[in-house]
Amino acid sequence: MNVRTGIEVSSQTDIGCVRNNNEDSFAYWEPEDDALFQRKGRLAVVADGMGGYEGGQEASRLAVETLMAVYRDFAGDNPRDALVEALQAAHERIREYSFAHSELQGMGTTCTAAAIVRREHGDELYYAHVGDTRLYLIRDGQIARVTRDHSYVGRLVETGMISAEEAEHHPQRNILTAALGTNPELFMDSPEHPEPLRPEDVLLICSDGLWGLVSDSEILDAVEDKSAEQAGRKLIHLARERGGPDNITVQILRLR
Repeated sequence: MNVRTGIEVSSQTDIGCVRNNNEDSFAYWEPEDDALFQRKGRLAVVADGMGGYEGGQEASRLAVETLMAVYRDFAGDNPRDALVEALQAAHERIREYSFAHSELQGMGTTCTAAAIVRREHGDELYYAHVGDTRLYLIRDGQIARVTRDHSYVGRLVETGMISAEEAEHHPQRNILTAALGTNPELFMDSPEHPEPLRPEDVLLICSDGLWGLVSDSEILDAVEDKSAEQAGRKLIHLARERGGPDNITVQILRLR
């Protein structure tokens, strides 16, 4: 994995303590060409598949592969447009694959993709997101969730029926309202304007196998004063200590 100076990257996944296979997929990419790097920046993706043993694996793999390829080859200069087109292409490819393989009908995946692009005034964050894989921003000893969960419980929180704290332990928190490859129309979040980033900011992308067992405050504690690799190992260890019922994937990107 080619990583330029200016960032520390760790990508880790674990099968967990219960599952027999890992339905999560992830990737990190940055172009070797300097001119292309100025346009594209760095791209990190995490996808959490669903739809049975093979279906979940295939859906998340197709999502990451397609998104990476489309983002890389996108001709325009707007990273947000590239992410939206890439996520749409991944959605359509998964649906086509499920139609061609009847035994995999119902396959789908969450997907969160974050692009960090260097500008004259500093780095900027662009992202595209569907499902309940989460993107966090850690800055100055504080942790904030950037994405919102596309889930039944997420809707309850947005309408004020339950609190965010209640949602973390709700028995139906894993029921998704949006995913790649499931419904004909794709619903995603991708803000039009990027988020300015600062030196020492940390971006963390994780599947629900992590955030479902490890609290935001514990994520913050694990990341502070540790290398990205050490923090990832600590978080996976915590999730496994608590039973690890699902696959656990985490990507940590610390700006230097």
